[in-house]
Amino acid sequence: MISNPLQNQSKPKIIVVIPAYNEEQSIGKVVNDIPKEWVSDVIVCSNNSTDNTVEVAKNAGAIVLEEKQKGYGWACMKGINYANKMEIKPDVIVFLDGDYSDYPEELPLVVAPIIERNIDLVIGSRALGQKESGSMTFPQRFGNWLSTRMMHLFYGVKYSDLGPFRAIKFDKLLQLNMSEMTFGWTIEMQIKAAKHKMKSCEVPVNYKVRIGESKVSGTIKGAVMAGVKIIWSIFKYKFVK
Repeated sequence: MISNPLQNQSKPKIIVVIPAYNEEQSIGKVVNDIPKEWVSDVIVCSNNSTDNTVEVAKNAGAIVLEEKQKGYGWACMKGINYANKMEIKPDVIVFLDGDYSDYPEELPLVVAPIIERNIDLVIGSRALGQKESGSMTFPQRFGNWLSTRMMHLFYGVKYSDLGPFRAIKFDKLLQLNMSEMTFGWTIEMQIKAAKHKMKSCEVPVNYKVRIGESKVSGTIKGAVMAGVKIIWSIFKYKFVK
């Protein structure tokens, strides 16, 4: 049983950032399923959505930001910059997707290692959890297998997934100076955390078929571009600081 940190006197401030592009069917469910007693703010970053994502997210009670520059990393960075301007900055920032493929109610499991063991970065691993049939395509599964093994070979860290459901100490995230604004965002975070000797771990999370069509793995072009960017990032950060 994980104790609720917000019941403690020295409670950490936890916020959630959800990048979203045309997720009007799912974003309300994602926001509503986040255990609000654990978080102070839920921030949805609409990545140039053309549907009703913004309205649905606002109606669900989220803070909604709009990022016109297309790219997963751009949307995440919008939320980070907003958090960095808060009067009281967060201690922990949690990222998850807006398509309802993650289980937002598992947030306490993802933040627990930070709260209880002083871990810096926690990856919610779909590979270690239960996956609904059809929730991950073959390119996703193979890409995770290849990239995590290459990270082990190049950087000496053991991961089983590049899962989007993750938590990181906010001050540590700022130290990473994130720069991959498209498909390389998740792996950049894991690689740079390893290079900075940060403490990281994985926890099993469950995964289900997303609502709507994936903008990346749902298309051949998206899957290929993501794969190329991820492999390139592995090589690039091996030879830069």
